[in-house]
Amino acid sequence: MNLLFANDSRGQYPGSWYAQTATPLAPFAALRGRTRADVCIVGGGYTGLSAALHLAEKGYDVALLEAHRVGFGASGRNGGQVGSGQRLEQDDLEKMVGLPTARKLWDLGQEAKALVQDLIRAHSMPCTYQPGIAHACWHDREVAHSHAYAEKLARDYGYDQITPLDQAALQALVPSAAYKGGDIDRGAGHLHPLNFAIGLAQAAANAGAQLYEGAVVHDIKHGATAIVRTDKGHVEADHVILACNGYLGGLDGQIANRVMPINNFIVATAPLGDRVAEVLRDNIAVADTKFVVNYWRLSDDNRLLFGGGESYGYRFPDIIKTVRKPMLEVYPSLHDVPITHAWGGTLAITMNRMPCFLRPHPNVLSASGYSGHGVAMATLAGKILAEAVGAQAERFDLLAGLPMPRFPGGALMRWPLLVLAMTWFSLRDRLGR
Repeated sequence: MNLLFANDSRGQYPGSWYAQTATPLAPFAALRGRTRADVCIVGGGYTGLSAALHLAEKGYDVALLEAHRVGFGASGRNGGQVGSGQRLEQDDLEKMVGLPTARKLWDLGQEAKALVQDLIRAHSMPCTYQPGIAHACWHDREVAHSHAYAEKLARDYGYDQITPLDQAALQALVPSAAYKGGDIDRGAGHLHPLNFAIGLAQAAANAGAQLYEGAVVHDIKHGATAIVRTDKGHVEADHVILACNGYLGGLDGQIANRVMPINNFIVATAPLGDRVAEVLRDNIAVADTKFVVNYWRLSDDNRLLFGGGESYGYRFPDIIKTVRKPMLEVYPSLHDVPITHAWGGTLAITMNRMPCFLRPHPNVLSASGYSGHGVAMATLAGKILAEAVGAQAERFDLLAGLPMPRFPGGALMRWPLLVLAMTWFSLRDRLGR
């Protein structure tokens, strides 16, 4: 079974609140026959669209192939959080790669957030960036860690946008009795993720990139001139960028051994009206410290958009049942509030939760596996891939040089082994670790 078609109708966005409220975008043409390009990009999410935009602005002839619609995958379905730094905290990065490289990675994370905001402004995108992400801790030791980490970032990295919160201060923002405290990062933010993808697509097209939808890539013939084949045509290109993330399938085994697709889910409630104060008292996003993270924010019409729960494999479970349980653990008073939308999406993780940058063939580049931290980082990844195509590969090589272990058992065994591991971590969550 192909993840591209396991849970979705061909060429259609899922029935999400994002899709319902997205800025209308006329479909791009399908690929038919032979096309020539300097660069062929496979995948129309943040990575591919950002790469297409930055390459087209440099004068490259770009053809982007998307199997469904631009922003169809995780880019159009996620929680919309634009987080600081990398998925791993700086303490862990310092141990992994040393302080100088950890500082470079922090700076890349800061640049990624700024790039998202700059692109929204520069291209008048139909997307509003809202500052603020709170980090909500279930246990006292997690509160102590979050406060110490905020102090470290201020001391060692000059980042002073995080305010530690005790339980009362967190509850003043996030009125849930579940949490012991946490922090608020005013330098992070949140947005409408599908509208951001649509904005990137419009900007790339306006810059001259050729975007093709309904173009399912099933084969790549490698060589000095690569041939990227779909059912109804092919692209001949000097360079190929694989920007498939969780929807790579069997296009490249080197990437598949290191990048694992998993499913995550979100629900939207009916508009909360006056009850919005039961959920959030500021227009911020929230993520908590569960291993399978709960994350949420308010929509423009004051619905709760709440994400939680994961699955592994092809078919999605009962999404409302999967997400309602953690939602009511956080907000039990919402037991009577209807769920109006429920959707899932496939993202990709790596073993160490850092993005996977690879050059699997001399003229093929790939970036994926953002591990839930992809809105900003995937956007910057597209820019870095564009730099590497233009022989400015210093930043690509920095990220490609990070340790990137294979999943045990490779692509065939990664799912069953991950299920065992995630079952263990879920048990720890339930037992309070």
